[in-house]
Amino acid sequence: MNLEILLFIIFAACALTAAILMITRKNPVISAVFLILNFFSLAGLYLLLNAQFIAIVEIIVYAGAIMVLFLFVLMLLNQRSEESILKNKKPFKIFAVFIAAIVLCQILYIIFFSKPSAGLDPQLQTSIESGTVQKIGHELYTNYILPFESAGFLLLAATIGALVLAKKKFE
Repeated sequence: MNLEILLFIIFAACALTAAILMITRKNPVISAVFLILNFFSLAGLYLLLNAQFIAIVEIIVYAGAIMVLFLFVLMLLNQRSEESILKNKKPFKIFAVFIAAIVLCQILYIIFFSKPSAGLDPQLQTSIESGTVQKIGHELYTNYILPFESAGFLLLAATIGALVLAKKKFE
């Protein structure tokens, strides 16, 4: 067994365990922590697929920024009022188990009946090389520099506008 297969098994088991623990916890803050662990496991799987840029974006954007925002929202909400939404709603629970069983059957079908590819053809090798940080950075700063700079200035203008509006409300 080579290192790539061993790392895949470790990352996949960690992602699967974190996903199951995320949906079975009653406390939403603990569920969010397991979701962060799931994001890190998925980033490891992306690294195994030679998609370095997507792995870094997964950690920075999702596990960093979006989960911090999500945790702030969870802390601000009243959790006691949400506990009674699904209490004594057996049809919803049965429907959720039915959908989960369908998804499990689809995954098992893909695992056991799909045909893996034998080798890498040149088109697939080009696809793998296009996902590296160097290739994306080269394309971004050569061919797409004007849209990149325009998006940066738009975000800067939106941030300044939000700060000006927030300052007027405080005074």
